[in-house]
Amino acid sequence: MAVKPTKAEKKIAYDSKLCQLLDDYSQILVVHADNVGSNQLQSIRSGLRGDSVVLMGKNTMMKRSIRIHAEQTGNKTFLNLIPLLVGNVGLIFTKGDLKEVSEEVAKYKVGAPARVGLVAPIDVVVPPGNTGLDPSQTSFFQVLNIPTKINKGTVEIITPVELIKKGDKVGSSEAALLAKLGIRPFSYGLVVLSVYDNGSVFSPEVLDLTEDALIEKFAIGVSMVTSLSLAISYPTLAAAPHMLVNAYKNVLAVAVATEYSSPEADKVKEYLKDPSKFAVAAVAAPAAAASGAAPAAASKEEAKKEEPAEESDDDMGFSLFD
Repeated sequence: MAVKPTKAEKKIAYDSKLCQLLDDYSQILVVHADNVGSNQLQSIRSGLRGDSVVLMGKNTMMKRSIRIHAEQTGNKTFLNLIPLLVGNVGLIFTKGDLKEVSEEVAKYKVGAPARVGLVAPIDVVVPPGNTGLDPSQTSFFQVLNIPTKINKGTVEIITPVELIKKGDKVGSSEAALLAKLGIRPFSYGLVVLSVYDNGSVFSPEVLDLTEDALIEKFAIGVSMVTSLSLAISYPTLAAAPHMLVNAYKNVLAVAVATEYSSPEADKVKEYLKDPSKFAVAAVAAPAAAASGAAPAAASKEEAKKEEPAEESDDDMGFSLFD
């Protein structure tokens, strides 16, 4: 008969396993595990098997092991995990793509009934329609102020009703009614709270950013830097082209006002003296296109003129009545 390990031996084994995982993996997902059953957790482990490892445990043990490992290895970045270990949480060590692993974890959600005293994670709305309950069950609906009517011997809900609001505790009447209607309004699974990647800790919403979104945010940032630089006349790489263009405009304005001569200023002065030259360039292109079509039309007219006219009956020396 195998001897069961003592608590001290279990702690040593757990500490060794956690330290080994910290050495092997540089990416960690901190997940919330409330209302997650053992069978559900086993399914998640199986789905992530290959490039990820799920580790659950007491927060005090995990914090202690992380501190010891950080002292032994000198890698203080692991200490960033300690403030995240609050509540019923676990760690998913992975070498795969963080977004793909997060999406895989989200797949394993299981529907759950509304139990008495449970804090509702979402709003619960009872849809209208036939409930299949006999008229003797109308007392449940009356207590909850749900409008009903009797239709073909069964209770029918007339309008949709917000039964429970997010953050409220589930009462006994609400739980009983949802159970009778066969509604399992809540779903539970591991929820990613934070992401650890090579010492950096960030929100899981960052994983949903696409390349287009990043480019858009970067462009907005560059635009803000450019505007600020121009406003305070501080040169930056983003504002330099605009500053050069504005300076060139100022030089041209001074040249025009002071009769200073330069090739660029002379062109501006010429346009100011004769604004019609602005229209010449715009008309030149359509005129060129039209000039190409004119010779073709003229050649067609000439071809028509050169065609010999058909001889009439009079030219042949007799008339139609001869």
